[in-house]
Amino acid sequence: MDIKMSSTSKEAILAAAKRTAQAHGYNGLNFRDLADEVGIKAASIYYHFPSKADLGTAVARRYWEDTAAALEAMSAETPDPIRCLRRYPDVFRRALEKDNRMCLCSIMAAEYDDLPDPVKREVQTFADINVAWLSKLLSAASVVAPEDSEPRGRAIFAAIAGAQLIARSRSDVSLYDALIDSYRTAGLLPA
Repeated sequence: MDIKMSSTSKEAILAAAKRTAQAHGYNGLNFRDLADEVGIKAASIYYHFPSKADLGTAVARRYWEDTAAALEAMSAETPDPIRCLRRYPDVFRRALEKDNRMCLCSIMAAEYDDLPDPVKREVQTFADINVAWLSKLLSAASVVAPEDSEPRGRAIFAAIAGAQLIARSRSDVSLYDALIDSYRTAGLLPA
């Protein structure tokens, strides 16, 4: 297998695994189904990911890395921390807009007891990245006292993940929007 083909296959596998995990979680990852979706043999997946745990770890790591990059890009293009905080729910809304998908790490977190330890660490890192980013912006915007920024960041992260879960269970993005508006009205998120 040449390097270019190998790299392309690996990226296609990760993309298919992301879509699958966002709909069905870690337990929904199946090498045979992924191979069919990508158009390769199941054995080819093992070339890149020797086990389901390796694949789950890689897809969760890629997901938090992509999210961290998106959050940093948002901060760079919107230097006003209040405006960034207002835009944050859109990160989670996009998953719902794509075939009623969930945040990959949120859906995997629901399977936490069944996850291999390396996947658990990546799921936890996703939460940590989000909470740290929120905390930094809450402090920069003087929304809360510095010592309260991390607990508020956790509350925002949990509330948004919960809104996504409720909206997904109804296949209704407008329900997500209504919940986010209620968080703004209640003062959890900046209005």
